[in-house]
Amino acid sequence: MVEDLNDIDMSFDIPDNLLDEIQHNIEHIIKTFDVPEENKMEVIKQINYIYTRTKYLSVTDNLTGLANRRNFESAFEKEFLRAIRYNNKLTLVMFDIDHFKNINDTFGHPCGDFVLRQISNAALQTFRKTDTVFRFGGEEFVVILTETDIEQAIIPLERFRKTVETLGLTYQEKEVPVTVSIGACQLTPDIKTKEDFLQKTDETLYKAKNSGRNRTILANRSEVE
Repeated sequence: MVEDLNDIDMSFDIPDNLLDEIQHNIEHIIKTFDVPEENKMEVIKQINYIYTRTKYLSVTDNLTGLANRRNFESAFEKEFLRAIRYNNKLTLVMFDIDHFKNINDTFGHPCGDFVLRQISNAALQTFRKTDTVFRFGGEEFVVILTETDIEQAIIPLERFRKTVETLGLTYQEKEVPVTVSIGACQLTPDIKTKEDFLQKTDETLYKAKNSGRNRTILANRSEVE
């Protein structure tokens, strides 16, 4: 039996309904075994643990503990459709660690992993519990701000940017300067698809990066002062 499921590469994509079906079928098979009932229950308990842990790992980034991209795609679709149906406020945020390649090249990839974890922790501490932070890929992250318009997003986004700027990270007794660039976009009537919403947010992030980094840019607005 696997001792530590954290060591498993869960980058493959298993539909939740398939996992549910597999678990149900295994439980049914075990119940037909000609063994004492308490032994069956112990095996089923172990399988339920592995099943629950497998589902968790399939939607969680192993390095940072954040929700992963697969998780984002599912959550984003639900929130997008809900916002359109009920006319809810919804803001999408993308942020990127500035000059992350230079961090890896200068201090090594273990330091890069350390920075990713520290930035993830800072994001979890800064944003509301109702705002889900996702590792989108590499050094890029996404945050879904529910019931939030672009004006309401300014304060938490700037608070997060300044928190990162002042983290004062050190790795093996060496100072590692870290900043982030942030782009945000509010769902508006002209945005018809979630792909368009994501694209507009991504374009705003790149405006932040191309205009000097370590800044927050909001769609249809100038740089936040």
